[in-house]
Amino acid sequence: MIKVAFFFLPFLFLGCAQKEILPHTQKKTVIVPSTHQMRENNFNEVMLLLQKECHIKKVQKLYGTLCKKAAKNQDAKTFIKKNFKLYKIEDEKREEGLLSGYYEASLYGSMTKHFPFLYPVYSEPDDLVTVELSSVYPKLKSYRLRGRLVDKKVLPYYTRAEMSKSKANPICYVDDEVARFFLEVQGSGRIKLDNGETLNVAYANQNGHKYTSIGRYMIEKGYLKQEDVSMQSIERFLKIHPEKRDEILNQNRSVVFFRVSGHAATGALGVELTPRRSVAVDPRYIPLGAMLYIEVPTKDIHTVVFAQDTGGAIKGALRADFFTGYGKEAMRLAGDLKEPLRMWILLPKASDE
Repeated sequence: MIKVAFFFLPFLFLGCAQKEILPHTQKKTVIVPSTHQMRENNFNEVMLLLQKECHIKKVQKLYGTLCKKAAKNQDAKTFIKKNFKLYKIEDEKREEGLLSGYYEASLYGSMTKHFPFLYPVYSEPDDLVTVELSSVYPKLKSYRLRGRLVDKKVLPYYTRAEMSKSKANPICYVDDEVARFFLEVQGSGRIKLDNGETLNVAYANQNGHKYTSIGRYMIEKGYLKQEDVSMQSIERFLKIHPEKRDEILNQNRSVVFFRVSGHAATGALGVELTPRRSVAVDPRYIPLGAMLYIEVPTKDIHTVVFAQDTGGAIKGALRADFFTGYGKEAMRLAGDLKEPLRMWILLPKASDE
């Protein structure tokens, strides 16, 4: 559990040339005090989202008394600049990070299986076993073992190609296998049913197999050129070549299970995601709930965002997934986003700054 004290340790406020480690994260995150100026255009929106986040206990522990101060009517820009300081996040293995995008998927479905609604969106299976390894090995905090019990032994759970053997019950059925695959990649979506209703579905669990990029596989096989790979190009190829669909999709052995949600897309922090303000991060390096500032010069993105979600493909300190929202434009933006990233974390200033 992240403790509020880590933001106030004296070494965080040394000279700008001093590199320090962000403590109380599972992995070492190098941060450097920075005088960089934020090019934020809407501090009022940032303030409203901070106030919303501050209702969560995890965020209250992160920001301490600043959450109470933020609840009062403030000049947003003055409050943030007076109380927070930028620290550049660095990765000793790379100079720049990577920003990708994700969105809230839109699908068409039915509560019963009939043509064209043939592809199940699975709920969490009854035979899926999840073991919190930290209960036995504290050093393995945040790691989980997933599988199934066979003769008192935990075996790997069924892969994507083996899901017909699973005891997972369908929430509903959708009309597009490729769209279902990308629903799993996005982690949440809206399914418009043939009875006129709409189901919001959210991530519930995963089968325990590592996420594998089908885009990388398609490059290796010569199906797509590296410079042409995007969500749209993958989808287009799979629709033109249905005979290769199972071969390609099954390269990703990971399967995501869903639950019906009463809200639109909600992240791992437990709050509803905000388009172009919410990002998924690797919580081993970046604490959930943290305010971040990102710059992507190639896309003219320079904005304060909130670490509100996680993702199977999001690994490392300088890696983030930008939530673009719902609809065709959100899908287009997310599918095209794979850009060099610079990122800072906003930490409370020391009392004498």
